[in-house]
Amino acid sequence: MTDPVTHRLDDLLARLTLPEKLGLLHQWQAAVPRLGLPPFRTGTEALHGVAWLGRATVFPQPVGLAATWNPELIRAVGAAVAEEVRAKHRADPGQVGLNVWAPVVNPLRDPRWGRNEEGWSEDPWLTGRLATAYARGLRGEHPTRLRTAPTLKHFLGYNNETDRATTSSDLPPRVLHEYELPAFRPPISAGAAVAVMASYNLVNGVPAHLSPLIAGELRGWADGDLLVVGDAGAVGNLAGVQRHLPDHVEGYAAALRAGVDSFTEDDRDPGPTVARLTEALHRGLVTESDLDRAVRRILAVRLRLGDLDPPEPDPHTDPPWEGPAHRDLARDAARQAVVLLRNDGLLPLSPAAAPRVAVLGPLADAVHLDWYSGTPPYTVSAYAGLAARLPEVTTHPGTDRITLRVGGRHVRCPDGPDGGPLALGDRAGVFDVYDWGQEVVALRAVGNGRHVGADDTGVLVNDRPGPGGWVVRETFRFQHGPDATARLHHLASDSFVTVDADGRLVTGADAARAAVFTVDLVGDGTAEAAALAADADVVVVALGNHPMVNGRETEDRVDLALPAGQEALLRAAYAANPRTALVVTSSYPYAVGWAQEHLPAVLWTAHGGQEHGNALADVLLGDADPAGRLTQTWYADAADLPDLLDYDVIGADATYLYHRGEPLYPFGHGLSYTRFHYADLRLSTATATAGDEVEVRVDVTNSGARRGTEVVQLYTRQRRSRVKQPLRQLRDFARVSLDPGQRATVTLRLRTAELAWWDDSRGAMVVEDATHTVLVGRSARDVRLVGALAVSGSGTAGSPAADRCGAGR
Repeated sequence: MTDPVTHRLDDLLARLTLPEKLGLLHQWQAAVPRLGLPPFRTGTEALHGVAWLGRATVFPQPVGLAATWNPELIRAVGAAVAEEVRAKHRADPGQVGLNVWAPVVNPLRDPRWGRNEEGWSEDPWLTGRLATAYARGLRGEHPTRLRTAPTLKHFLGYNNETDRATTSSDLPPRVLHEYELPAFRPPISAGAAVAVMASYNLVNGVPAHLSPLIAGELRGWADGDLLVVGDAGAVGNLAGVQRHLPDHVEGYAAALRAGVDSFTEDDRDPGPTVARLTEALHRGLVTESDLDRAVRRILAVRLRLGDLDPPEPDPHTDPPWEGPAHRDLARDAARQAVVLLRNDGLLPLSPAAAPRVAVLGPLADAVHLDWYSGTPPYTVSAYAGLAARLPEVTTHPGTDRITLRVGGRHVRCPDGPDGGPLALGDRAGVFDVYDWGQEVVALRAVGNGRHVGADDTGVLVNDRPGPGGWVVRETFRFQHGPDATARLHHLASDSFVTVDADGRLVTGADAARAAVFTVDLVGDGTAEAAALAADADVVVVALGNHPMVNGRETEDRVDLALPAGQEALLRAAYAANPRTALVVTSSYPYAVGWAQEHLPAVLWTAHGGQEHGNALADVLLGDADPAGRLTQTWYADAADLPDLLDYDVIGADATYLYHRGEPLYPFGHGLSYTRFHYADLRLSTATATAGDEVEVRVDVTNSGARRGTEVVQLYTRQRRSRVKQPLRQLRDFARVSLDPGQRATVTLRLRTAELAWWDDSRGAMVVEDATHTVLVGRSARDVRLVGALAVSGSGTAGSPAADRCGAGR
């Protein structure tokens, strides 16, 4: 008997005309009024809040949410984001769609990847589990009606921005089946995600949008229709920069046949997509049944969203999002994401013992947003968070302050809030110079606090809140010459700044025609900050990245070093006052070996969103135990990493799974303000067969004087094998909060089917007869208890990630 959903889909497909079907294959789907189909669009960005659609709660970046190791918290954040998406959809259904493009599940293979902040972990299992939690929050708990329709990004093997549309991610079979695919499968198998976006790159020489894995793997995991969407402009790349097919008609036809259902091309204009697919039909490159399959998947998701039903009754009666609940959740998430990397007794701060605190650095009094951030209703900086709680807090960004001259004339700029063109004149404008690394700087006009950038005509204006936009027009390099002179190179236009006939500063010159500026230092930022440090009881130096500069979508990092100016500031502050704590706020790991060696305290947090400063103050002052743990390795140096385009994590000894060197901070690392004692490791059995589940119990006691939260981590290592095995691999974890002296028995689960590896000769996952070392501890390198489990292999086993994240644990 045909179920009602199938009957509705069959009926709709039968009544749609060919032009109407073609119109449904574009991101912006036209209405079909005669069938009651309203307009629909895919692709509301919801990475860590609602992006690009006005004011919304901004939660920590995903790599920060991951550091909480708290699936329930992450699910709650996803649910809050879904509520805000739906509120905006109700207000403007034509602009805001309920198909959301989140979460990103590409494992964080290399910390130089420009989009590191968007992912969850370098471990595929942990990525799958945490991403499933976020997707489940977005999806909602109703058995049939979706709150929103989550879309996983980006399938497959995508970890580089450099030449991302033309490079091939070469994945050996074991890397494909043991590392890449396991991150995608859990959210789909659990029913948390209902769509997937294909990636820009090629995989083993084949464009990802044409990958046989779309049909061969992805769709086999889903219990029902799975929608596959193209990334923006990516189908056009097939006959474009990839030169994989001779023309766009063949490219679009090949994508449709491979399983791409929705084409994200030409912004709001479906015309080129419809024309190319129509021509593909005429050439016999696709059939109407190919169209029907894609349209069916699109309509199936729309049906589950209630898009084809009357607005009432709706099981998702979301409350208005503006209120204390989402603010409190944002603060809790940012607080739990703080990772204490080192502490030699300086923290937590005591207002009585340290009433005077200096908060220094370019991130001291700033909260930066990334490309996929929404517009927060407010932001709280580290300085503001501490200043609200302590009697005396001073701050300084540590930036140099300069003026510029060309010959005898100064560069001036308007002081009004709207800014204006920079031009030569008699009165000098004053600029703060922000060092974001690799000699890339941003200039902020002191007169109005606005950044300098180039407008559409190339004129420099001081009217920008900071570096931002798809093309960042607010970054420069000084090309220094003799006698404190310099040329100013504008990065976005790849040209030098000169002076036009009206005396205005404009871009577009080559080096020969560039203006030669005399740079006058009117304020030594490092010296001024160090003076504040010397006069304080405790110093907090806030360093890190601007998420729109030197490491973002379209741009990978070249190394792991802190910006040189920031490193100099840190050393000067420490020299002035050894009671200095470093707070790194960043989208990715840094090689902060000097700080680890010299400073008494080092913390890390991702860009934490609107409540960043309050959350940081909670941890620094000891109102909350630092419960965050790293979900990727922090390397001592970029020399410890393979080539960015080497995707063979097994052969390259990459990630915590295979890395043989000594990391700066290992996977899973994070300290507490208290101490935890581990004892009495017990396995429910000493021997098991593939497919069994083994319980691993351990007693954990808070042996310190404060309440604290521990993340108990379970790893295994196979002792003997026919192939190279990971040195350690995460199998489970549990968070436990304990009062001083309190003991708890923590139960972890080891699923022996997940000990499988890919045997290419059999084309299947296999579990060998082997003994596995069982390791329980505080990180991948801080093991407290060791046991053993003898496993009898079955020859083959299911995928190592199958349904693991769907258990609701």
